[in-house]
Amino acid sequence: MSPLKILTNTLKQAGMRVTPQRIAICKLLSETDTHPTAATIFKHVQAQYPSLSLATVYNTLDALTGLGVVNVLGHAGDDNVHYDADTSPHINLACVSCHKIVDFASLQVASIDSEVSKASGYKLLGVRMMYYGLCPDCQKINVQ
Repeated sequence: MSPLKILTNTLKQAGMRVTPQRIAICKLLSETDTHPTAATIFKHVQAQYPSLSLATVYNTLDALTGLGVVNVLGHAGDDNVHYDADTSPHINLACVSCHKIVDFASLQVASIDSEVSKASGYKLLGVRMMYYGLCPDCQKINVQ
């Protein structure tokens, strides 16, 4: 099943109407690797749907995060909450200077997930692992 379909089906399971605006929110989340904020999602989707409210964005994000198909990453040194629709085991690297967040795949994270699930009996819905530092571009700027 496609990531977009997973997100829209989750909204149906939550009892929410799957409107064109909510589909556009899900589409953006499923197609980006930029870890957007609610304000970024609102700005992008409102260009196509001017009647979109910020409350719709937050309600949609709350439903998706509550059911474990989107992760809330918290801030990247910018005091904004970021979201990630990739709930597969991975590490997020946040630059505290430019506030960019990138994904870093690690086999060890998947191994830890398996260990935690087996030992605890939990059905894990996702993992949120964030490292903070300076990205290579910001390191070059700070050295000069």
